[in-house]
Amino acid sequence: MLTIRQATPADFDALAEIWEASVRATHDFLPEENIRALKPQVRELYMPQIPILQACGKTGEPLGFIGCHENRIEMLFVSPESRGTGVGKQLLQYAIERLQVDEVDVNEQNPQGVGFYLHMGFAQTGRSELDGEGNPFPLLHLKLSR
Repeated sequence: MLTIRQATPADFDALAEIWEASVRATHDFLPEENIRALKPQVRELYMPQIPILQACGKTGEPLGFIGCHENRIEMLFVSPESRGTGVGKQLLQYAIERLQVDEVDVNEQNPQGVGFYLHMGFAQTGRSELDGEGNPFPLLHLKLSR
């Protein structure tokens, strides 16, 4: 049984741990120093600024989370242990149905993430050479094909 609920600041430490574990499992192009620099930003800057929904397991433990702003998915991360179990799919479907999200940027060098969004009905609409921080990690711009 999976429960999706609004995350609170008390959840952010655990969600930042999921972020780090997920990034380490899927973003092998990111150097260690980038991961270490980004983690506190994710926890202290990004999470407090946008609504975060978390997926919780039977005992209430966080399994993954999605952060959305307006019609955009800003972050979607699932614990490595929960990957492939439908957690990401349920979070995404919840956000599409209830929050009307239909856009996301995904790192081109994250083929698992790209494949997930394409499988879920998104299509590429553009590409940027640099990520949002100006780093040389190309982004694919995707939009939900309804």
